[in-house]
Amino acid sequence: MQSTGLKSYQDVGNARLSDAGPWEVVQAMLDTLMTRVSEARGCIERGDQQGKGTAIGKALGLIEGLVLSLDPERGGDIAANLTRLYDYMGRSLLRANLDDDAELLAEVGELTGQIKSAWDEIGAR
Repeated sequence: MQSTGLKSYQDVGNARLSDAGPWEVVQAMLDTLMTRVSEARGCIERGDQQGKGTAIGKALGLIEGLVLSLDPERGGDIAANLTRLYDYMGRSLLRANLDDDAELLAEVGELTGQIKSAWDEIGAR
């Protein structure tokens, strides 16, 4: 049985990631996470409860995959801080799902965007 994080990792796009390195995989996961959060916000606006739940479930799986991608030994404080941030984002997604809270989803989207910007900066070096 596969973990949800691994399944989400694979769902990002096997064909797109077949030749990708670890940096590109995390980049794709962050891109996809932003998309899922945006989809969930749209579902709340349309009153699509099933779609909201599906999008948030996929977003949670991606966050799990991102946590699993961290290396606490080599990443040190950065990995520890990202673990806490991902935990907060996951709890925010759960709360947004329960309360139909588009503002919480916007916050998670903004946090993901900030992480992705930093990740892109690292890749550019």
